[in-house]
Amino acid sequence: MRTSAHMRGVMDALKPFLDFALSDEIADVGDDPNACDFLFGNPHEVASRAYVDAVLSGVEPTGPHHFAYTMNDRNAQTVIADGLRTRFGLGFAPDDIMMTNGNFTGMASVLRAICDPGDEVIFVSPPWFFYETLIVATGATPVRVLADRATFDLDLAAIEAAIGRRTRVIIVNSPNNPSGRIYPREQLDALAGVLTAAGERHGEPIHLLSDEAYSRILFDDHAFPTPLGSYPHSSLLYTYGKTHLAPGNRVGYVALHPDLPGKRDLTRVLRTAIITGGWGFPVATLQHAIPGLEAIGPDIARLQRRRDLLVSSLGEQGYELIEPEGTFYILVRSPDPDDEAFCARLREHGVFVLPGATFEMPGWFRISITASDEMAERSIPGFAKAIGA
Repeated sequence: MRTSAHMRGVMDALKPFLDFALSDEIADVGDDPNACDFLFGNPHEVASRAYVDAVLSGVEPTGPHHFAYTMNDRNAQTVIADGLRTRFGLGFAPDDIMMTNGNFTGMASVLRAICDPGDEVIFVSPPWFFYETLIVATGATPVRVLADRATFDLDLAAIEAAIGRRTRVIIVNSPNNPSGRIYPREQLDALAGVLTAAGERHGEPIHLLSDEAYSRILFDDHAFPTPLGSYPHSSLLYTYGKTHLAPGNRVGYVALHPDLPGKRDLTRVLRTAIITGGWGFPVATLQHAIPGLEAIGPDIARLQRRRDLLVSSLGEQGYELIEPEGTFYILVRSPDPDDEAFCARLREHGVFVLPGATFEMPGWFRISITASDEMAERSIPGFAKAIGA
């Protein structure tokens, strides 16, 4: 049967991840009780009672329309806008919030709303491994800019050089997956200056799309400055799945900057993009649960304890790694330049990690500390055996 050439191109962009994630030796790791599974951000402990109660609060009918078609539940929008104003000091209103079933839909919809085929979208590498795929699926052209490999900060000179007449969007992810780096305010202000100058030069503003999936997962009392505090031509993406370690309960939102020029028109187009993308609004029950979900934060103490255990233990074993300021990932340099071969060696000792080749960082691998405390402790001898082999 004939298949879409465009979708084959999308599949090519995702090939390194799919080849790994769908391989036979990875597919069944979740069913192995002895495996130390650090692959993805999946939960390995039963959800808290507070989270379950928050979800259940959205199930109990409050009237005949409780389970009706729901685009943007007004109460959810209001609660989210109130929270963003408190956190960031920006004047968000309920109408600035567009509900989505997570960041996949949010990003795809914003790109479809702003970009025409052939327009360019800049993203920073190493990236979340779906950025390029979502850009290609939109019909836009991905433009990769490497982060500073010493600090994992934004390389502002490289970003400036990558901007052309067809640049419409830049994606910024802070705290960054996979490095855990939080971009400081002065760096975001400098980026805003670069984007403003480029927009004036080319006669059209560049939209900054801020992926803030991990903005509440911060270690060592780090603060999180949103890029929206520096640049009005922007919007933020958020998903509750990371905060609550519940990625299967797909609920999140796009928040348009309160001072975004042309916001009303973009709101209408964005709503249409979410609908025509396959009704990408969250199910009604999860939207009704937003007041409870907003009130629950991540268990930072537990995540930081696992981070500290693995950072100190692997450092003592001779691994070179990046201590994350946020997210629930640790980026580790592979002792073998062939990261896929070293990850296979780790699997021989029951430790499963994500090879750097899947997220544009050959020679590295990523650990997800959503694993249980017991799993983290049990993995340490396996890491030692692999590096000593």
